[in-house]
Amino acid sequence: MKIISRITIVAIAVSLSNAVVSQEKPLSQQVAATVLKIWPDTIPVGSQTKWSYDMGVVLKGFEGIWMNTGDVSYFNSIQKKIDFFVKDDGSIKNYELEEYNIDHVNNGKLVLLLYRVLGREKYKKAADLLRSQLKTHPRTNEGGFWHKKIYTNQMWLDGLYMGGPFYAEYAMLFEGSAFDDIANQFTWMENHARDAKTGLLYHAWDESKEQKWANKETGTSPLFWARAMGWYADALVDALDYFPADHPKRQSLIDILNRLVNAIEKQQDKETGLWYDVMNYSGLGKEKNYFEASASCQFTYAIAKGVRKGYLPAAKLAIAKKSYAGIVKRFIKVENGQTNLHGTVKVSGLGGNPYRDGSFEYYMSEPVIVNDPKGVGAFLLASTEMEKLPTLSTANGKTVMVDRYFNSEKRKDATGKDVYWHYVWEERSHPGFYTLGNIFERHGAKLASLDGAPTAANLKNSSIYIIVDPDHKKDNPTPNFVSNNDVKAISEWVKAGGSLLLMANDSANCELKNFSKLAAVFGVTYTDKSINMVKNDVYEQGVVYPGNGNSVFKTTKKMFLKELSVLNIKAPAKANATKDGDVIIATTQFGKGKVLIVGDPWLYNEYIDGRKLPAEYENYKAAEDLVKWLLKK
Repeated sequence: MKIISRITIVAIAVSLSNAVVSQEKPLSQQVAATVLKIWPDTIPVGSQTKWSYDMGVVLKGFEGIWMNTGDVSYFNSIQKKIDFFVKDDGSIKNYELEEYNIDHVNNGKLVLLLYRVLGREKYKKAADLLRSQLKTHPRTNEGGFWHKKIYTNQMWLDGLYMGGPFYAEYAMLFEGSAFDDIANQFTWMENHARDAKTGLLYHAWDESKEQKWANKETGTSPLFWARAMGWYADALVDALDYFPADHPKRQSLIDILNRLVNAIEKQQDKETGLWYDVMNYSGLGKEKNYFEASASCQFTYAIAKGVRKGYLPAAKLAIAKKSYAGIVKRFIKVENGQTNLHGTVKVSGLGGNPYRDGSFEYYMSEPVIVNDPKGVGAFLLASTEMEKLPTLSTANGKTVMVDRYFNSEKRKDATGKDVYWHYVWEERSHPGFYTLGNIFERHGAKLASLDGAPTAANLKNSSIYIIVDPDHKKDNPTPNFVSNNDVKAISEWVKAGGSLLLMANDSANCELKNFSKLAAVFGVTYTDKSINMVKNDVYEQGVVYPGNGNSVFKTTKKMFLKELSVLNIKAPAKANATKDGDVIIATTQFGKGKVLIVGDPWLYNEYIDGRKLPAEYENYKAAEDLVKWLLKK
């Protein structure tokens, strides 16, 4: 057995003594490899027969690794394991809606991921099925979801994680009107479970106050179980991903998160950075209490993500740094060639048969095991956040704005509303910029969209402006062509220090005449000559080599671009990448700013998320290189 006692993550400056495990791969990927060794191929995580919520926790970790690396094998694993259950007609193997178990909703997050990426109707039907459970799920008199039908009148902290983020994402995609209900679930839970003295949340609340474990005055369970609060904290930061920025109850969720983190911080062990399984316990038998892995990972994830998203003060990141170091030191071990997570309590609940009374003795009686999926999933989530830290300072808070004025293609969404969809941040299917946006965010940038003309006022708060594939009339009956006023506003913004990325298309698929008015200011003209006309999947026809010493693509050796417009350049423009004498990519230093111009919108999901191109084409790496170049002063 070899114990991991040090992990090198430059940004958090964690240095622990004793043995060092090779960091050829980040710990997230090492532990993910253990998952795939225990539950290979199509075998579901945790159980071959049960639609189990802990599978969803692990697979959300896989999604994070996929987005951090561009390695599509993680996405493929998600699809294989969800497809074990989701049938072609949208039904879900071994799922019973009328059990009304809110745990069963959790895997819906991965169902929605597959629908958004692949667009297959079976995933939409499966998501609809899970949403239908929430429509008839039993509730408290106030409106809070019972944890399960068999747990009458009870809300548990766990249930907010199981239902809340899925409900919020589904609402964003298909409803738009459920956010009050979602916010209320968190508010009601805190109102009933929060201890005024410590700020901690009790594991559960019984509205009827009839359970043996329930306080006869408040209805709360007796103790503060760490993982329950971990579920609740993670639910907050995940549900907030989908809340409209202007929703009146969004801030209330952020306030709840801050109150909870302030309380959690006081309970963190000063020496190890970890948290006890039962928090704030000083009664008989307290020596049996132990540091618990899953909760420590959950708190690490919620705090690191909360800081990154701006929900929590930056100073709170110190909590996550200390806890992650403690997790690695105490719980991560390499044994028999695989990286294992120790220290996760298998389960803790209330009521049921045999009856769980919520006492300290009960919590201490549950087994603590190795590689429990809930703990492993929480570790993957924590790791994917902590592994972002070395690059988060790159942008230093800069805003990246993508144009939705010159490229203004819309289509009907599931609710019948017209929405932007081509080269936009939110789109996860082939034509979207979701993966590119994720790379920008991993480097500390904020994302924005510009639906109007690029005036000085509209551009002043952005450091990077991206214009892609301007419409002609076959795309949009009333296109917004680049005007002289647009050219003036954009060029003055660049001269003052902005970074501009212009991505056209081949002449048959892009309005080049007016777009070239803008490019010409920077020494570039788009031509009608189109190259790299790839036939079917003959990818070699689209190969581009950036060359050694490339000023932008410093780590990329081989890229793929297809059906692109060749550039004519003159000073101050410089050729960045060429093929057979034709300029494909050009850069310009213009005043205090800079410009990169290319004849293809080549960094959309289809060509950087790994699902289409062979791995030899390093488009994901090229996107990372370009992001760093654009963000650098």
